[in-house]
Amino acid sequence: MAAVVNGVTSQAYLESKAVKETRALISELCRQFYTLGWVSGTGGSITIKVHDDSIPKPQQLILMSPSGVQKERMVPEDMYVLSPNGAILSAPSPKPYPHKPPKCSDCGPLFMKKAKRRLISWEKRARNLKGKAYEMRDAGAVIHSHGIETCLVTMLNPHAKEFRITHMEMIKGIKGHGYYDELVVPIIENTAYEYELTESLAKAIEAYPKTTAVLVRNHGIYVWGDSWISAKTQAECYHYLFDAAIKLNQLGLDWSTPNHGQIQNVKGVLGSSVNRNVSVKAGAAGSNNEFEQRCIVLDIEGTTTPISFVTDVLFPFARDNVARHLSATYDTAESKEDIELLRSQVQDDLKKGVSGAVPIPADDAGKDEVIAALVANVEAMIKADRKITALKQLQGHIWRTGFENNELEGVVFEDVPEALARWHGSGIKVYIYSSGSRLAQRLIFGNTKYGDLRQFLSGFFDTAVGNKRETRSYVEITQSLGVDKPSEILFVTDVFQEAVAAKAAARTVVLFSPVLETSLLLGGAQRNLTRLSGLEVIVSVRPGNGPLPDNHGFKTINSFLEI
Repeated sequence: MAAVVNGVTSQAYLESKAVKETRALISELCRQFYTLGWVSGTGGSITIKVHDDSIPKPQQLILMSPSGVQKERMVPEDMYVLSPNGAILSAPSPKPYPHKPPKCSDCGPLFMKKAKRRLISWEKRARNLKGKAYEMRDAGAVIHSHGIETCLVTMLNPHAKEFRITHMEMIKGIKGHGYYDELVVPIIENTAYEYELTESLAKAIEAYPKTTAVLVRNHGIYVWGDSWISAKTQAECYHYLFDAAIKLNQLGLDWSTPNHGQIQNVKGVLGSSVNRNVSVKAGAAGSNNEFEQRCIVLDIEGTTTPISFVTDVLFPFARDNVARHLSATYDTAESKEDIELLRSQVQDDLKKGVSGAVPIPADDAGKDEVIAALVANVEAMIKADRKITALKQLQGHIWRTGFENNELEGVVFEDVPEALARWHGSGIKVYIYSSGSRLAQRLIFGNTKYGDLRQFLSGFFDTAVGNKRETRSYVEITQSLGVDKPSEILFVTDVFQEAVAAKAAARTVVLFSPVLETSLLLGGAQRNLTRLSGLEVIVSVRPGNGPLPDNHGFKTINSFLEI
């Protein structure tokens, strides 16, 4: 059956089994969401793309629940059918009094494609609201909830521009996050009409590239996923986490810190134990250099941990156990993913003529032949100390086995545990940024002779955010941490090139007064641009570290106790 002929969706496709099943699914989900309190009072909405393997995702039809109706009483025939660009292809028939005439959801613009204001009707602007998630995140479904948790959590701190939480099990249900990660959800201000949220939501999605949700203050939340199951699962986890934060707040506990200690209010961040920028002193012993920091980001090798532990213990362990590990786990989903990443990397290396790269045969060549080629490539990568995701991910999995079998123990300098505990107690959030995978980072800090140091850490960054010698990586970290300016982050590393890159992570912002805000949004005010400086940087000088250039210009320390 042809879904589209000469740009026109066929009637047969509109009446197809896939469309009918999606209609029924939305009505079923709305009844369920009503019992959860997400769509009471006719509020809230859900849209789902009609899944069809024969049709590319960007061209799939979108079904949307109507606005202003009793969500728990909807039937499949009540749904709107929209084209990928937001045009109404099929609308529900009016029902007799006391039912209101059907109307496409006011939050449509957040689900559909971005609108051009001058050429678009009010109702299409509304549909285009939901399209931001489809356009900018390639979503397969979007849920708009008015659950009381989503409203109250934005009211705990009226100045907060984002919600933050960490060390909660349900964070694992949010795409791309684990238990030890910090979940950050942007908050935008509510407006009189839902379609007017389009621009602010688009800016939030752009500013927070990893988010799968946006909170609207005193209103609700938009959650999206690549399928209705993903969107629903994440929406359930978000509501749980918001409810947990509200209850922890009632107990006077801070949901945003690893140990959920006593709350100390902060302006601008929802969930933080910091009520001021904490003074951080650094430099040679006895110096009076002073910065104002909210976060500290630490390198591992040569900063928290001796280089020799990495080069003489971890690397050899990974190199010597590649064959054993792959042989034992060859058919697991995890190792299959590792092998595919290595295949892709090696293919690219062969094209570029990278030394040590050898072809990896196809699977039908046999397990032993494939593993032998993988071992040869991994050994060459380790010897060259390459900072690439394919290698780091496999190393992390090999090291995990070593830590689980007590063959490895994490090593840190003796001043590190005391400093981490002190910073944590002062309300400073500490993060790790290493070329090693996040798994490897957690293994090192979670298995030391001083115990599990992860309780003092708020999150982990690896090369997924970029190369450590590239400035854009530190710009990404700055955006992820949600600070007002990069200089509110102190970065500690032993590598001069990383220090230079972090210091260069400046950005330009637009400043305007509240009085001018309305005219600015209308295009009538001049924008005042200001250039913010990059991260504050300290260079760690530890035994075994390489020499620094003369006149490098950075402050140095020999111990974290100097910070």
